[in-house]
Amino acid sequence: MPLTIDRDKLERWADYLLDYSLDGIEPDDVVMIKGEHVTWPLMSILEDKVFAAGAVADVNLVPPNNDRGRVWSASLARHGTPAQVERVPSWQRARYEAMTKYIEVLGAESPELFAGLPDEMQAAIAKVDDPIRNIRLLKPWVLTLYPTEAFAAMEGMSLEQYAEVILAASLEDPRKLEEIERPIAEQMRRSSRIRIETEHPADGRTLVLEMSIAGRNIVPCTGKRNFPDGEVFTSPDARSVEGEIFVDKPVFYGGTTIEGVHLRFEGGVIREYRAEHGHDALAKIIETDEGSKRLGEVALGMNAGMKTVLRHPLFVEKVGGTLHIAIGASYPECYVDDPASEEGRRQADAFFESGELNRSAQHVDIVTDFRPGGAGRRVLLDDVELAVRDGIWVVP
Repeated sequence: MPLTIDRDKLERWADYLLDYSLDGIEPDDVVMIKGEHVTWPLMSILEDKVFAAGAVADVNLVPPNNDRGRVWSASLARHGTPAQVERVPSWQRARYEAMTKYIEVLGAESPELFAGLPDEMQAAIAKVDDPIRNIRLLKPWVLTLYPTEAFAAMEGMSLEQYAEVILAASLEDPRKLEEIERPIAEQMRRSSRIRIETEHPADGRTLVLEMSIAGRNIVPCTGKRNFPDGEVFTSPDARSVEGEIFVDKPVFYGGTTIEGVHLRFEGGVIREYRAEHGHDALAKIIETDEGSKRLGEVALGMNAGMKTVLRHPLFVEKVGGTLHIAIGASYPECYVDDPASEEGRRQADAFFESGELNRSAQHVDIVTDFRPGGAGRRVLLDDVELAVRDGIWVVP
């Protein structure tokens, strides 16, 4: 039986995305609504509401063999050549340049269709897709996750159970997070360094990863970019990352689950890496380009309402009491106040030239659990040790 979600719930969900996440829709907006056909119930409501607001909805339906609607699907990766990958139609870029706001409804019908792609071709597609992704990142955007049978199976849940978890989080008023996240954001702004201590389960060693966050913009997330939300993030000085970390929560990437990740950084670069499950998928991420060997983000999960830890990164990284880092691209807004402006782009380029800001075709979040039973042990902002209390990070 196909999943049926009450229309009033879909309406409420859509209203949060349009009115809160995107700060409302104006008549001169062109709103791209992207997702697979399996997510159509929510996409359809969004389309109706955009047109009702007097704006234009650009519905971008993604084929089931394309991971998140990249410029090329798995078909080219399996049957084409690198020369073909370079022939990106000009309308692809023009379509993203024309839109003013962006909503992506995540959720796959058959993720196995884009899993296990040839390494060289997967990296080449990620590279040519990167300029398109960067256009989107400089405009108002939001991602949300629609429950699908395939993703429910990935979690070992029935579709009904999975949908209940997704809806419970997606129908919560995101404004509650604003007050919850303020103390952590303020402490991060006062701090110059972050120290992360985890335990390697194989030998019990305490692993230490340190990096500089001095001078970075700190971003509390309350549903403006991801929905549901609940994290406080920044991008570190990519040159400063030193040490080791064990990442214990599973994450879904490119049709594969990656779990039990150990990374060692030296001089800001990943020198050694290993995953207990999905190692080949991890290798594809890290070996994509020079930037995918560096760190682009560090963040604290702040959503106490997410009790069930799902593999999908949109959810697992938000769980209160977790910490995640991202392999790959930095966020320009952590370095400059207006990365979309000409001056902002010039400043971001200077940060990139210095090595502080990292650029990559990848940005993959991986999560460590600091709640009881997890591999996380301590997080310190300068000399202040944070604590997990009532399901969220707090400053003692």
